[in-house]
Amino acid sequence: MYFTEKQLRIMEFIQSYRAQHGISPTMEEIAVQFSVTKITIYEHLNQLEGKGAIRREKFRARSIEPLVHVGLDRGPLVMPVMGTIESGAPLRSETAGESLDLTAVFSPGKDRFVLRVHGDSLKDDQIQNGDLVIVERRVSANNGDLVVAVLPDGRATLKRFYREKKRVRLQGTNGSVNRTYASEVEIRGVVVGLMRNFSPPGGN
Repeated sequence: MYFTEKQLRIMEFIQSYRAQHGISPTMEEIAVQFSVTKITIYEHLNQLEGKGAIRREKFRARSIEPLVHVGLDRGPLVMPVMGTIESGAPLRSETAGESLDLTAVFSPGKDRFVLRVHGDSLKDDQIQNGDLVIVERRVSANNGDLVVAVLPDGRATLKRFYREKKRVRLQGTNGSVNRTYASEVEIRGVVVGLMRNFSPPGGN
């Protein structure tokens, strides 16, 4: 059975919600989770029902029943924290027993995607050229959020978001001149994580 990426994420969210709460989510709760309208979710659920992936009862808010299992069997994304290290100093393992749960970044049901950074306008945020940023799809942002924004002329940019009195300021961190102003911008997502590969291209 084939699912689009959005359908897969909706199915995973429904499964995760049922596992946590013992009941299915409402269409409104699914819509809030993915920052879309209930009409959009209604269309996706109709498609999933047509594929035989879910079953619903009319006029019941929490009647979504998954008929197939998708995802969620990828295993927990948990790694042990082995200790503390400083350049030129021995490894200290006093943090033995602590673990890092990466599901906060790679959690099922979240509508997230990855972008590769080009340029050094955010180097003072410790974001370098070639890094991968994990973006949660959203249509609004808070002041100071690192966002993927589309300018009125169609250009996309990765900058800090600040709403001023009559305009929006998109601010880089590599010098005070690295900023863009617009009356309004379209927010596509907010950065929630960063990945960096230290292996050289083509290396093992």
